[in-house]
Amino acid sequence: MNICEKNTAPGEGRGLDFLTGFWKEKYLQEYIPAGGSKLKFVTGRPGSGKTFFLNSICRIARQENYRTVSFSARDIWLHDFKELYAEIFRQCDILPCLEGCSKRVIENMGYRPQDIPDGMSFMDYLSQIGMGDAITKRELRTQLKLLFLDNPVLDNNFALACSMLTGAILGHPVLERQNQELLLSWLSGDRTVKLALLRAFGMSPSRITKYNARHMLRSLAEIVHLGGFSGLFVAVDDLEILLNRSADSELHYTKVKREDTYESIRQMVDDIDNMNHIMFVFAFDRALIDDEKCGVKSYQALWMRIQNEVTGQRFNRFSDIVDLDRLAVQEYGVEELIHLSEQLCRELTAQTPWQPHALTPEQAAAILSQSKTSAVGIPGLVRTTLTGGNSHV
Repeated sequence: MNICEKNTAPGEGRGLDFLTGFWKEKYLQEYIPAGGSKLKFVTGRPGSGKTFFLNSICRIARQENYRTVSFSARDIWLHDFKELYAEIFRQCDILPCLEGCSKRVIENMGYRPQDIPDGMSFMDYLSQIGMGDAITKRELRTQLKLLFLDNPVLDNNFALACSMLTGAILGHPVLERQNQELLLSWLSGDRTVKLALLRAFGMSPSRITKYNARHMLRSLAEIVHLGGFSGLFVAVDDLEILLNRSADSELHYTKVKREDTYESIRQMVDDIDNMNHIMFVFAFDRALIDDEKCGVKSYQALWMRIQNEVTGQRFNRFSDIVDLDRLAVQEYGVEELIHLSEQLCRELTAQTPWQPHALTPEQAAAILSQSKTSAVGIPGLVRTTLTGGNSHV
């Protein structure tokens, strides 16, 4: 449920809907399904609603038939793109995508997937109706080749693995269970896979590394789309962890690791137009921009690519860096804050033994005034008011 529940046209809501509705219409419904790709950055003061925004847009993406992935940069190393790929692959779950691909093959052969009984493979179904001959099997292999191996977007090893796994779903060519697990392990970037075993499948004995992981991600996004989904949506929160200087922290970014992360993101920015059907959103506190020594500005190769060159008086919904504080100034009024507080009350009711109450108009007006000088964003001020300052709620 979005902050502001009004009967408005797509992209024309108030509050956070002003942005989420716009992204839904322009990106999730139009640009990404048509083959586009996009990388966005969301920033703001602590408490500006970045995590809430990511949760909202991920929920919308799922409703629009996307495979969604979301995680915190506090949990995954970002300096090695392979780690990022591995987490995306894990959450994406490729098997439903390959099942969708199998249905595409069935349709391309002139059959209807819904006619196949539950628990029966396509090949068993063909045998049952007297069509499981050698010619039909050859046509099935041809369709797999057209879908995967002849697809210029897919990495060759990735295409071979997906072709064999989809064939296993269809019932031809037959693939033993242990070999299915081997291929899935290789696709996930598992370092323990014995490369010599890949030769039996016609694959080159190579691993997924930080150098080829972006191409593998491109291949994964293509499989997601071929599987019948609108695309792949990835949300990464808490990118300000790059500023963490505590050696006691589990994820401590040294200068080298931090710059490797910036370089990895820089390469993503440069490569994003070579991908299809994928959207990335990175969220971080304003400090990642303001910190001249360790923040994004310290790595000019990245900063030059993502900084906003033109700044107008109105909030730009096409901007690649979304400032939620600026959005709040333009879009939040007393009514929007009351709607936001009602949403938070529903959330808090499930977490606390007491019943929080929505803001009064007077409280909302006071928060709007306080936000002009506060180090905390408007949503954070609303939450503080509702909880009485209890940070554990």
